[in-house]
Amino acid sequence: MRHPLCERLRDELDELSSRKLLKAEREIASPQSAHINLRAVGERDILNMCANNYLGLSNHQTLVQAAHVGLDRYGFGMSSVRFICGTHSVHRALETRVSDYVRTEDTILFGSCFDANAGLFEAILDAGDAVISDSLNHASIIDGIRLCKAERFRYANNDMDELDRALREARHCRTVLVVTDGVFSMDGIAANLPGICNLAKRHGALVMVDDSHAVGFIGPGGRGTPALHGLEDQVDILTGTLGKALGGASGGYVSGRHEIIAWLRQRARPYLFSNSLMPALCEASLAAIDLAERADDLRQNLTARTYQLRKGLSDLGFQVSGSDHPIVPVITGNAAIAVQIADFLAARDILAVPFSYPVVPQGAARIRMQVSAAHSAEDIERVLAAFQSVRSSI
Repeated sequence: MRHPLCERLRDELDELSSRKLLKAEREIASPQSAHINLRAVGERDILNMCANNYLGLSNHQTLVQAAHVGLDRYGFGMSSVRFICGTHSVHRALETRVSDYVRTEDTILFGSCFDANAGLFEAILDAGDAVISDSLNHASIIDGIRLCKAERFRYANNDMDELDRALREARHCRTVLVVTDGVFSMDGIAANLPGICNLAKRHGALVMVDDSHAVGFIGPGGRGTPALHGLEDQVDILTGTLGKALGGASGGYVSGRHEIIAWLRQRARPYLFSNSLMPALCEASLAAIDLAERADDLRQNLTARTYQLRKGLSDLGFQVSGSDHPIVPVITGNAAIAVQIADFLAARDILAVPFSYPVVPQGAARIRMQVSAAHSAEDIERVLAAFQSVRSSI
C-alpha cells in the first residue's frame, strides 16, 4: 500500500504537470559546449543557450589533459574529509592559487559554492550578530543564513536607502555582515558594490560577496566584481564556484581574511563532514584559472556576443532584464508563455529553459539564456531569427 505522503506528492506532481510547470531534465549525450547533442534527439546539433559555460572552457582540451594528469598522478579520490587524511598538496596549491587570483589573504575549498554558503554563516555568526541580505540573493545564501542564530535583515535589490536603514537598525549588534551576490543569477543584474562597501564602511560592517556569476570573466583578468570596481580590499569574504566560468565541473570556495578562513577550517560543517575535492578536479581547476587570467580574447567575444543578443532582443520588442551581463533573461511574466517560447525554440534545435515560480517570483516567469565565449555571431543571429518568428506564433 502506498504511503499517504507518496500519494500527496504524486498529486502535486500531476498538478505541476497539468500546468506545464514540471521541470524536465534534458539528457546530454556529448561534452558540454555551445553545441551539444541531446540523447532524446540523437546526433542532431543543438544550440545550447543555457549553460554557465561563460568562457567556453567546459570541454577545453587543456583542462581535459590536466585532469588526466591529475588522475594518473593522484588517483581517483581521497576517501576522507580534509582534517583526517583528505588534504592533498594539490588542494593547498589550488587554495593558494585562488587567493592569488582574486587578491585575498586565504581560501578554503568546499564541494560546491552552495556548501560554501551553507557553511559560512553558522560558523562565524551567532546570537548578538546580524546579517543583512539582498532580496535577490541566491538560495544557498538564504539557506545558509537560516542556519545561523544571527538577527536577520533584508533589503530590496540594490536599494541603498533600505540597506542604510537596516545598518542603522543593526548597529547594536556585535558583528554586522552585509551579504550580496556579485551578479544576481536570475536577472543578470550586478550588485551596487561601491554603494554597499561605502555604507558598510560608514557603519563598521563587514561585506560578503558571492561572485559565482562573475569570477573568470568580469573585471580585469576575470577576477570578479570587487576587481571591476577596485574594491578587493573592502570585501571581507568572497565566495565563488569552480563550476561555471572556471571549467564548469564542481567545487566552491570561501576566500577572504585569514582569520575567517582559519575559523571555517575548525567550524564549517560542510567542510568538516564532506569528502575533499577529487584531486584531478583541482589540477584541472588550476589550469582553468591560468587560462581565465589571460583570456582577454574570450572575454572580448563574450562581451560582443552578449551585446549582440541583448540589443537584438530589445530591438524585437522583448523585455530583457539586466544590462550587459551574459545572463540574458527574456521576461514573459506568464509561465505558460515562457514554456511555449522554450518549446518553439526547441523545435528549431535551440535549447533555452523557462523559469517560473518558485525559482523566480510569481508573475516574473522568463526564458533565461546565457551567452558563452564559445558562441559565434552566427549562433546569436540564429537565436534572434527564432525570437523574431516566435512573436507571430504565440
